[in-house]
Amino acid sequence: MDQAGLTFGPELLLVRTGQPVEFRNSDDTLHNVRVSHEETRTSAFNVAIPTGNSYTYTFERDGFYRVGCDIHPAMAASIFAAASPYTALAESDGSFTFTDVPAGAWTVTVYTSGKRLKKDVEVKGGVTEVTIQ
Repeated sequence: MDQAGLTFGPELLLVRTGQPVEFRNSDDTLHNVRVSHEETRTSAFNVAIPTGNSYTYTFERDGFYRVGCDIHPAMAASIFAAASPYTALAESDGSFTFTDVPAGAWTVTVYTSGKRLKKDVEVKGGVTEVTIQ
């Protein structure tokens, strides 16, 4: 995740739990990065990042995280951390694709408009199409 033009980019970042994530400051001003778990409200970290520097953090808990800068309160972003390698942002029409999913029973979870929708899916090989409403 980068800080540039007094914004965080991207606005929503998907990360893998247990994998390091780099937070950069490409702006010409000092920023901090304050990250807290959305559900528990517990702080993950709060660090100052001078211009041209970075900070690396490994998320150990799945879920949504709120990202902010205390120096510039209008700056905000979100992070979704998941242990699963199968995460995706939907296209504008709501579709999404996963490749190389092993056969077996899976649960697809979709977050939309503040709701969490779940559907059990049996992947048998080839193409498996699922509709979630």
